[in-house]
Amino acid sequence: MPLKFRRAQTGDLLFCDDSGGFFRAGESFLERYVDGRLNDNDSQFLRKNGHAFDQIGDLGFHAFGYRWAQRLHAPTNLDYVILVPTLRCNLACSYCQVSRVNESAPGHDWDTATLNATIEWLDSLSTQKIKIEFQGGEPMLRLDVLNAVRSFARRRFTKAEFVVCTNLQNIGDDGWEFLSSDDTFVSTSLDPTMDLHERHRTGSKTATSQFAANLRNAMAICPERVSALPTFDIDTLPDPMAVIDTYSFHGLRSIYLRPVNHQGFARKRFRTRDVGATWNAYVRRFVMAMVEYNSTSGAPVEEFYFSHCLRRVLRSGHDGHLDLRNPNLVGISYLVIDHDGSFYPTDEARMMSRLGQIDLRMGNVHDGLDPSVVEVLNSEALNIFDADCVHCPYQAFCGVDLIDDLSRYGRIDLPRHQTDFCRRHMGIFDLVFELLYSKDEKVQKSVCLWAGLERVEPELVKVHA
Repeated sequence: MPLKFRRAQTGDLLFCDDSGGFFRAGESFLERYVDGRLNDNDSQFLRKNGHAFDQIGDLGFHAFGYRWAQRLHAPTNLDYVILVPTLRCNLACSYCQVSRVNESAPGHDWDTATLNATIEWLDSLSTQKIKIEFQGGEPMLRLDVLNAVRSFARRRFTKAEFVVCTNLQNIGDDGWEFLSSDDTFVSTSLDPTMDLHERHRTGSKTATSQFAANLRNAMAICPERVSALPTFDIDTLPDPMAVIDTYSFHGLRSIYLRPVNHQGFARKRFRTRDVGATWNAYVRRFVMAMVEYNSTSGAPVEEFYFSHCLRRVLRSGHDGHLDLRNPNLVGISYLVIDHDGSFYPTDEARMMSRLGQIDLRMGNVHDGLDPSVVEVLNSEALNIFDADCVHCPYQAFCGVDLIDDLSRYGRIDLPRHQTDFCRRHMGIFDLVFELLYSKDEKVQKSVCLWAGLERVEPELVKVHA
């Protein structure tokens, strides 16, 4: 099978095939491979490890085809919906990416007609399981809508899960009762340190203390159903251990590193473009700090996205994270219903419309879904035939993010290596393979924790001598 290669930091070359199989080898193997001078040892190694076959239709050929097909994301039923019942918010975060409005602003909520139309649309879905995520603004300001949707979904679907993206700033008794249900998850924002959280989000010590108390309460009620995400200003990146200490103090073991998003109010106030090299260096420093921390801690931590990419390298089927799928088809397995009832392909797409950058609405809950926008986007929503991706050893593990490309560059046909998405993921996958092949016991311990392995077997990290 065609092999793609990239030089590792050790000087060796990493070879990958289209199905995600990989190994390391030296320059001499590359020369023999390119010149068509493979020796018996080369051929035996490639056949044994699934990188070659004897003839079309034999077991090796079909096994490779099966592994390649397993790498592709094939969405079926639409079973994930993001609902935005309000744009109003009780905070004014400096790097808000959703273009929220003040809590008292009128005209930015679902009305009764939109709520009823949304419930009717949900009822029309063919799926028997669903995940509904409530976003905003601050969705807890419309607890009446959340209750109405959840009550309906529990009756309508065999299995229903709910995620509330809340700032946890002001939660009353009714709110805590809603969040305490076993089928309801809490996603909140906790900045890298409490000082940064106060600077960029709460704005006062009193408000910061109130948030911290609410976070402690949420962790006491349902620790396994609470997640928190920080936002990082690329120009004031904190020491990784300060972030790890902040999250560990609150009992949170998964940290999702996110630079300020190139969306909403954030892009007007912060540096959000051309930050790939700086961000990649920080991610590397952060992951290595976690390795050191985990070597002695009884409560290890992970960086969510790095762990996700690691698992994508090791096995197919890790397609749950919407930002990294291939094909990354929109409007098929998930979509967004905005505060005015409009359909959008992604949450970021509605933010772009709020800025007036481009209108990616796909109809609305009153008139139905307009497939024309979906068809245009999905015609380019895969990396299989991309002129740059076909040469990349990480193609099988990676994907595309057309909405991010539109947001940053106003086009989706920029050469991949010039995009922020590509630069960041090249850095991540470089680090994934560096740690996979590391002999350092501390590194191997964290890799096993993050990947769900007992140990890193030699058969996993193959080297062709």
